[in-house]
Amino acid sequence: MLALILTLSLLGQVDVPSLRETVTEPHQTDDPAVWVHPKDRRKSLILGTIKMAAPDGAIAVYRLDGTRLMTVPNVDRPNNIDVAYGFSLGKRKVDIAVATERNQNRLRVFEVVPGVGLKDLAALPVFVGETGPASQPMGIALYKRKRDQAIFAIVSRKSGPREGYLWQYRLMAGADGSLQATKVRAFGAFSGTKEIEAVAVDAEREEVYYSDEGAGIRKYSADPDHARASESLALFAQTGWKGDREGIAVHRGYVIATDQQHPNSEFHVFSRDTLKELGVFRIGADTTDGIDISSFGLFVAMNDSRHNFRLADWAAIARALKIKP
Repeated sequence: MLALILTLSLLGQVDVPSLRETVTEPHQTDDPAVWVHPKDRRKSLILGTIKMAAPDGAIAVYRLDGTRLMTVPNVDRPNNIDVAYGFSLGKRKVDIAVATERNQNRLRVFEVVPGVGLKDLAALPVFVGETGPASQPMGIALYKRKRDQAIFAIVSRKSGPREGYLWQYRLMAGADGSLQATKVRAFGAFSGTKEIEAVAVDAEREEVYYSDEGAGIRKYSADPDHARASESLALFAQTGWKGDREGIAVHRGYVIATDQQHPNSEFHVFSRDTLKELGVFRIGADTTDGIDISSFGLFVAMNDSRHNFRLADWAAIARALKIKP
């Protein structure tokens, strides 16, 4: 595989062959999330949004070989999706996937059922009291707090103010199994240029990153009760970009962010410790919005030209960039 890797610059920009891609969808895709099976990672699933208005909007569920397992139809313009493990639902602990449903100003919550796909649980309104684009959810990242296992959804939107662009909700289930989303804070600086969509949580360090598309990547505490919860912890990735800052993923010691381009998006890799850029790679994904990377190193990127998702091996990417996997 390494013989196929072409080094493009001294900065560590490389082309890495993809492993495979998911089947092509009839409409434009947007954002992926990887659910990891608790016992056998070969049975893990890739979830992807098809960002169309209803009835064409949907959530697609794929096996790791790229074939489609099932589709949740009639979702009204889903943008982003994320997964969380061990959500308390009555007496059960379940894994959940949560997607933003932009045209309905709400979150769609699903139970991940191994071997089956997604089971619809609830639709929860967000940005209540806002109007127009400021009420339309876009990006989402789920966060499980270490000290009490509470699960939160951090949600971005189509437009928002210079401060408080993102709203954070605690997700809970009542004794009868009904779900609710309780707003716990509004936070996040915005440059005023373009928009904020992509959000990702560093579960280990309990920090959240988001793309201020025209300005850089910002970092805050993910815990709404942290003493520095309202304080910006970093702004980086301000230079060296050719397109919009889009999807973000956090994997071990790295933050990966999308430089959206046609016909070949670039993915910038930063040290989580120093926020220094370590290199740039490409996998042949076009005009990429969302990305994700699993705990076992499967990198997934939206691929616009084929309305699907392209898969790559993080170990191969790391070797090509000469960084630790």
